Amino acid sequence: MKAILMTATGKPEVLEIREIPEPAIEKPTEILVHLKAAGVNPVDTKLRSKGTFYPENQQAILGCDGAGIIEAIGTNVSKFKVGDEVYFCDGGLGGKKGNYAQKTVVDEKFVAHKPKSISFAEAAAAPLVLITAWEALCDRALLQSEQKVLIHAGAGGVGHVAIQLAKLRQAKVCTTVGSEEKGSFTQQLGADQAILYKETDFVQATLDWTDGAGVDIGFDTVGGEIFGRTFAATKIYGDVVTILEADASTDWKVARSRNLRISYELMLIPMLQGLVAAQQHQASILTQCGELIDTGKLKIHVSKVFPLSEAVAAHRLLETGSVTGKIVLQCD
Repeated sequence: MKAILMTATGKPEVLEIREIPEPAIEKPTEILVHLKAAGVNPVDTKLRSKGTFYPENQQAILGCDGAGIIEAIGTNVSKFKVGDEVYFCDGGLGGKKGNYAQKTVVDEKFVAHKPKSISFAEAAAAPLVLITAWEALCDRALLQSEQKVLIHAGAGGVGHVAIQLAKLRQAKVCTTVGSEEKGSFTQQLGADQAILYKETDFVQATLDWTDGAGVDIGFDTVGGEIFGRTFAATKIYGDVVTILEADASTDWKVARSRNLRISYELMLIPMLQGLVAAQQHQASILTQCGELIDTGKLKIHVSKVFPLSEAVAAHRLLETGSVTGKIVLQCD
């Protein structure tokens, strides 16, 4: 089968299409999936440029997100059958092979039925961002009805899903965006306020929006100085959740003076640490989100689909930082 191999650490050109042996089911609870599409996420470009989580593995197949059709099942598989359409987030971190390929093997515990109403490309774009946004807002910050939320980069992969999940819980949402076009996009998703961060101080804009109190929840999907600056935009006893590392210059005194609860959300931890129950919880999130998608309450925006052979171009585009929604590779 064909797969995209990361041949070294470096620029997008280290990604090469190769012919490799097809994977085989080794455990009774595994399924063999004929991949139709794979999501392209920022973590993929970071692993490619800086090295994977498994430095002893110099060559890797990236891609955590996949969607496809089950081709074969292990002897103890109970939830799925051959021919089922599925989506999942598994592999692609440098150890277990990822989904930039035509086929993969996944344990059924980490898989959900693909939403029937969307394409394979849309389904492959969804898992990592759905799980990240859900865990950040619902599991970490315990989002409640009528709370006010600041979501950074609302037009991005995680951001555009987070807006919708927050609105489904009857929250009020403001978000930062880089252009009026992206602002319109986020408002179509339900955002109550779009802040053009290049023109406006998002902290002051957020305080103005909340009559000086600050938001109940600040969700940082950008990192760097944005994380620390979000403290001042969050109400006393509020929550700030980030998916990235804190900047060295972060002023933690502001967080302490406001009694903020700080949470980190790295949805890859269960996979990296082998936390089976946590990965099963993530699969249940995909099942619940699939129902929301099929009832028209949740949408996944795919901005560009590349053939598998053009993974280099997909990484180049993602690294421009200007993408709205998600980028996907078509695998078959």
